[in-house]
Amino acid sequence: MLDLESFFLLLEDFWPHLVATVSVCLVTGTTLHAVLYKRDSRATIGWVGVIWLSPIIGAVLYIMFGVNRIQRRAKSLRNERDYCVLPAEQHVCPEDLFVRKTGPDAVTLRPFVELVGHLSEHPLLYGNRVTPLINGDEAFPAMLAAIDQAESTVSMCSYIFDNDRAGKMFAAALGRAVERGVEVRVLIDSVGSRYTFPSIVPKLRSLGIRTERFMQTFLPTSLAYSNLRSHRKILVVDGKIGFTGGLNIREGAMLSLHPKSPLYDTHFKFEGPVVAHLQEVFVEDWTFTCGETLSGEGWFPMLEPVGDVLARGIPNGPDEALGEMRTTLIGVLSCARTEVTILTPYFLPDDALSEALNVAALRGVKVNIILPQANNLALVKWASTAMLWQVLQRGCRVWLSAPPFDHTKLMVVDGVWTLLGSANWDPRSLRLNFEFNVECYDHQLADSLRDLIQQRLANAHEVTMAEIEGRSLPARLRDGVARLLSPYL
Repeated sequence: MLDLESFFLLLEDFWPHLVATVSVCLVTGTTLHAVLYKRDSRATIGWVGVIWLSPIIGAVLYIMFGVNRIQRRAKSLRNERDYCVLPAEQHVCPEDLFVRKTGPDAVTLRPFVELVGHLSEHPLLYGNRVTPLINGDEAFPAMLAAIDQAESTVSMCSYIFDNDRAGKMFAAALGRAVERGVEVRVLIDSVGSRYTFPSIVPKLRSLGIRTERFMQTFLPTSLAYSNLRSHRKILVVDGKIGFTGGLNIREGAMLSLHPKSPLYDTHFKFEGPVVAHLQEVFVEDWTFTCGETLSGEGWFPMLEPVGDVLARGIPNGPDEALGEMRTTLIGVLSCARTEVTILTPYFLPDDALSEALNVAALRGVKVNIILPQANNLALVKWASTAMLWQVLQRGCRVWLSAPPFDHTKLMVVDGVWTLLGSANWDPRSLRLNFEFNVECYDHQLADSLRDLIQQRLANAHEVTMAEIEGRSLPARLRDGVARLLSPYL
């Protein structure tokens, strides 16, 4: 019989072989997984390098952070949902109506409609009304009034929901809705819920508001570049009135309050069949987070046409297989005929997006990219500056809007197509975070937003190639190093 001393002697001789075997298995398995399942070649090379340079630690890091478990879990939840047939889809836009609405000049956009349909799995719907709301001064009162008029349900998700003057107004309105017997569900990203201390979540729950955190994490709130976050901003009241865009719930967007950190932003009110697309995305995220499925007429009522806008919701996130938003941007740039205008706070296009912008400009399309002169994320500002030459050299025009920081996310093409929502032109929005946008076809809406764009351009500075090339050597080195991090910013 093997005594204890002999066992330890045997273990002392054997443990290096055991560690070597485990290390080889871990390295081999994680390397094969990265090669087979990682879509981005740069991410694959990076992970394989980490795995082989730090065999056990690198493999464990890959298992913890490199494997996308969200995709599998979200797909299984979608397979179980019982709300997949939306009542709004009886208002699918027919071909003849699309032609009448967009006119003969938009003929190149017709194949694009089919492209986005395949990507989003949502049909283009007619009969919608879209109202732009500038800053929190217009958006928050409209959202609060809708909550105060709610009769059956309120669903709300936000990346940031601060415990400040704006957050307290929403908490009070949601609490009043609960007191009236309205079913209220609030979903806040786990990181975004902690931008202020104390968090607003305990206050919401104390008012009887069912509140959950999306993707619970204990990452520090100072980690501004955290990924796999829900960046969506959606409010739906009684399943009939919806709001989405770029606005978080924070007082900085209410310029009338003279906040310490003011910012510009744009939000939108939706009425009509497309509101069901907003609700569907919220319900999927809610079910993903806490397992409760919201269904029935209170959440998904029959929706009648109320306006002239053709619209469709486009969800995007790491659980989607085709990279909906990035492919949508490339697709519309290939269809543009006369003019493309982009407003985004963060501009870090990958090679394919840069090339699509350049090709559009070389075809004679007027491409204007409007970025904020003052940016709240220094690394993104530096990395973006290092990349501007790639679009400037082919004829795109870049503008820096005057302070305060402009958080607006907007794209207008050929005076008829508009994209609005939460996604930025950076890898985090297009690959790593959960976003929601709406595409709209309507000349009147595009014209009204063109006026907003002209207001931004009135005090904007145009960036030139000479200006980019004339930066000092330390600034160019700083920006170049930041650019190397762009896939993760």
